[in-house]
Amino acid sequence: MTLRQYLVLMGVGTLLCWGILGFILLTVDPLTAGITGMIFFYLSLFLALVGTFSVLVFLVRRMFDKNEEVIFRHVRKTFRQSVTIALFVILVLFLQQKQLLTWWNGLLLVIIFIALEGIVFTNRKHNNQDYVR
Repeated sequence: MTLRQYLVLMGVGTLLCWGILGFILLTVDPLTAGITGMIFFYLSLFLALVGTFSVLVFLVRRMFDKNEEVIFRHVRKTFRQSVTIALFVILVLFLQQKQLLTWWNGLLLVIIFIALEGIVFTNRKHNNQDYVR
């Protein structure tokens, strides 16, 4: 799969997820939908956020890194980071829905996600010099 195909498919999938989320917001009553409605809401929001963050962060990285050989290697890192950010947003919204979100457990979530990203970043198998020829 080429980089262009990836970006087009991710963009189309993201727009589809945002459309599904809009449909859920307009048609599902959260008071009567129960757990199924909430699962569909959070799942569609998660997928829409992952796609949005993945494409936007990748495009920002591409603006600053003009090396075409190295830029495709940023796709996996960008996707992982977008999943992490989307998961953080979903957890914060879920805690807010259950009225459990306070400043201290929000701060704890931020610390946990920063530590998780730091652990993944330090446990990588290759350093940046492996990508530069």
